Amino acid sequence: MKTHGINGVRPFSALIDACWRESYTLQRFLKDIIAGITVGIIAIPLAMVLAIASGVPPQYGLYTSAIAGIVIAVTGGSRYSVSGPTAAFVVILYPVSQQFGLSGLLIATLMSGVFLVIMGLARFGRLIEYIPISVTLGFTSGIGITIATMQIKDFFGLTLDVPEHYIDKVVALASAMPTISWADTLIASVTLAVLVLWPRLKLRVPGHLPALLAGTAVMALLSWFGYSVATIGSKFHYLMPDGSSGQGIPPILPQFVLPWNIPDISGKTFELNWDTISALLPAAFSMAMLGAIESLLCAVVLDGMTGKKHHSNGELIGQGLGNLTAPFFGGITATAAIARSAANVRAGASSPVSAIIHSILVIMALLVLAPALSYLPLAAMSSLLLLVAWNMSEAHKVIDILRRAPKDDIIVMLLCMSLTVLFDMVIAITVGIVLASLLFMRRIARMTRLTEMTTESTSDRLVMRVSGPLFFAAAERIFNELTLRIENQRVIILQWDAVSVLDAGGLSAFQRFIDVLPEGTELINCDIQYQPLKTLARAGIKPIAGKLAFYASMEEALMASSRIPD
Repeated sequence: MKTHGINGVRPFSALIDACWRESYTLQRFLKDIIAGITVGIIAIPLAMVLAIASGVPPQYGLYTSAIAGIVIAVTGGSRYSVSGPTAAFVVILYPVSQQFGLSGLLIATLMSGVFLVIMGLARFGRLIEYIPISVTLGFTSGIGITIATMQIKDFFGLTLDVPEHYIDKVVALASAMPTISWADTLIASVTLAVLVLWPRLKLRVPGHLPALLAGTAVMALLSWFGYSVATIGSKFHYLMPDGSSGQGIPPILPQFVLPWNIPDISGKTFELNWDTISALLPAAFSMAMLGAIESLLCAVVLDGMTGKKHHSNGELIGQGLGNLTAPFFGGITATAAIARSAANVRAGASSPVSAIIHSILVIMALLVLAPALSYLPLAAMSSLLLLVAWNMSEAHKVIDILRRAPKDDIIVMLLCMSLTVLFDMVIAITVGIVLASLLFMRRIARMTRLTEMTTESTSDRLVMRVSGPLFFAAAERIFNELTLRIENQRVIILQWDAVSVLDAGGLSAFQRFIDVLPEGTELINCDIQYQPLKTLARAGIKPIAGKLAFYASMEEALMASSRIPD
């Protein structure tokens, strides 16, 4: 049975494929429960720490995993993806939350959802294939560096106001090192050590929760000796619907709210008008682009792990619907998380049901564990995000490219990495794709060659073969080279059998070459392939007696040249 959607997009395809078209048994459901619980344990601390890194209280990260996680699992095109807040978004969301507050961030998320739905309906899902790995690796590594730098303050318990620009951040952090808190540093170091060493135990339980418990235990011990350490409860406060207030995370379900009606710290609400929407538009587009890239990259990785195929346009629509829905419940920007999705597969997931169960676990944590989560030390949370940043940087792949890749790819990767760190991701991706495209065209242009067929050439007949595409970056050079060799030649035979493409630039260079042919010299073309022949026909290029001729094969061209009088 075939399901049709809008513009050929199949909505709900992943859930339908996994649970309806295939037999969904009790055994598969039990596997999904185990996988969902496993990923949920990972997602709870990550959702909180990523919300904090994005400049908003931790509960909004949990709302994102709960609401967007369910919506995207139901409507997306990848059966194994687990969606929620991710580290890649931090560098975009943090400046927005600082400038426009929580309401501005939620509205930007809404706008990014619209962009994602449009991308899916326009069937842009396959365009991810046109982004080179040097660009994706460059900006993801740059994001990893930026996130790691942002965690130094909480890791060492430094006292400073972090500047906006990266170089200023580094200078300010270095200047603030004398204010280091050894209590925070010890907690962060123990947490990070558990995170790094835990995989060596080869246990099925993820190391995120044990690491945070270890850091909290160290904090409790230090508190016994009178050391004060910043925690989620000491830094974040909330106001309940009944007017009561509390510290840490409110133990309530996500509430429906209009994003533009959420007041900021001073009690002012967001002014929704054309000026504010215009100001948020670049950030919203950046969120959509990054969300599309990360979710589709995640789907491709999962396809390689499982042998299944995702529906790229359906995945974009699902991501868009998730980001359209979540802000009305306090959720920030969400996309498919590669690490959580890979853990989902390794835990035995068989359908999007596991992602739904992961979101239900997050909701239960809000209701049951909120008071306990408020005791988590910020230093321990910074260690968790440091490990996320390290994994995101994919340092082993960066080193591999530096050691083995062509020079052009190395330049593109390092440039994207630097621009991401120093400016922003959109500039990095734009410059990276443009530069990679130009370098690729140069590389292809150099592959187009002009070769003399010496066995067929004579004193007054030049036989040449063109190999490679005759496009704008190569054609001018090829015909200029040919012009230098036509003096004193009665006949020039040009073989096109290895020319796959002739574009407008190549056509223009060919026409100019015809115009400069010496009097009494005839150009014979043969073995022209379909696309170049079609281009010549559409341009109205026709044989000219005594000057220009066309033949189907080299044999016919040689025979015709022998009949041309001296």
